[in-house]
Amino acid sequence: MAVCVQTDDFDVAAETEKLIGARTDIGAVVTFTGRVREGEGDKRITSMTLEHYPDMTEAEMSRIEAEAHARWPLQATTLIHRVGELRPGEQIVLVIAASAHRQAAFEAAAFLMDFLKTRAPFWKKEMLLNGDSAWVDARETDDNAAGRWG
Repeated sequence: MAVCVQTDDFDVAAETEKLIGARTDIGAVVTFTGRVREGEGDKRITSMTLEHYPDMTEAEMSRIEAEAHARWPLQATTLIHRVGELRPGEQIVLVIAASAHRQAAFEAAAFLMDFLKTRAPFWKKEMLLNGDSAWVDARETDDNAAGRWG
């Protein structure tokens, strides 16, 4: 299990190789890479700044990861979330779930991402194209997605 909060970008292939290496007990690897969008409709952004409290954020990410391991037969997982100023198109989050079987890997990856969005304490501030800035509120759709896990 691996949890990391960092400012630097990540390499999906390198992180996947680091996680699974030469292991032969892994039959399925599911990766999710989240990227910064340019915005929607008339709300275009030039950048997004992510803030966090390091100990609190990493502890919650570790709890989320442990809960996934308790729910599914996972061999390994990686959670990487970036902080700092990010521009549209840049990578922001990586979730890797590895299991002997695809169903567990798919479900665990979805669970991990749903709970990173709703439980991990990150604060996002968008810098808008028009020069304004705004903190991003929690979304009901994210809460609904996490709610499906009971």
